[in-house]
Amino acid sequence: MARNVRLTLLQMQNAGSRDAAIEKVSQWIAKAAAQGAQVICLQELFNSPYPCQSEDHRNFDLAESIPGPSTDALSAVAKQHEVVIVVPLFERRAPGVYHNTAVVLDADGSIAGRYRKMHIPDDPLFYEKFYFAPGDLDFAPIQTRYAKLGVGICWDQWYPEAARLFSLAGAEILLYPTAIGWIDDEKDEFGAGQLDAWQTAMRAHAISNGVYVGAPNRVGVEGRLEFWGNSFVASPRGEVIAQGSSAEEELVITDCQLDDIDLVRTHWPFLRDRRIDAYDGLLKRWIDN
Repeated sequence: MARNVRLTLLQMQNAGSRDAAIEKVSQWIAKAAAQGAQVICLQELFNSPYPCQSEDHRNFDLAESIPGPSTDALSAVAKQHEVVIVVPLFERRAPGVYHNTAVVLDADGSIAGRYRKMHIPDDPLFYEKFYFAPGDLDFAPIQTRYAKLGVGICWDQWYPEAARLFSLAGAEILLYPTAIGWIDDEKDEFGAGQLDAWQTAMRAHAISNGVYVGAPNRVGVEGRLEFWGNSFVASPRGEVIAQGSSAEEELVITDCQLDDIDLVRTHWPFLRDRRIDAYDGLLKRWIDN
């Protein structure tokens, strides 16, 4: 029997508060479930404004424990609709220890697993090193009722090593919840190229690993950032099979034919032809002459 998974990405604006975000997301999930959604991925830090445009200790108040208010509420939603939900949030792990985390809720409402963002950026208006400790759960896929998911977060999406490790461990769908956009004084000159590079990098992960890749992104303007949306899903051949707009809140829904993974990898045998005996240099920061 063919394995098909209906994947849904939700892109939306900042809802204004945690409770408002949970309410809005719950309504969107109900709409997605009515359209047959099985795996639903929310955007990075879904239940708050993106806090990292400044280094402000007051923003640590946005963090929550796991389990906590967001996972408790959405666990009930996952169970009600029998859907898997990827819930990215600001995790308060311990006093003074915080992570940018994605929790995967299985279709029975249980926590199937979690991922803590491994690559932490420090760029203008993306001062994440101030807030988040690097992840320590490695690149381990999470088994759910419908598919085995490799969940990274935003900056992780640029790293082929991460996509490869998820895929070698059996991930069928790579998901990258995202908060990325244009800085107001850069958009005119660099905006088109930045968006194209963002999508191209993840399409390359799909091709080189023979997996589905999905990236839900924010929309709307927050401070000096205009989040560019364009949430999309790529097939194992790298084709963009579903894509959202640059500014609208919406569901991006498509079917992932998981049997195609074996078909594509058989015809494009990149995993077969890897020279695992020759890659020691990947463990070095730089290869000096």
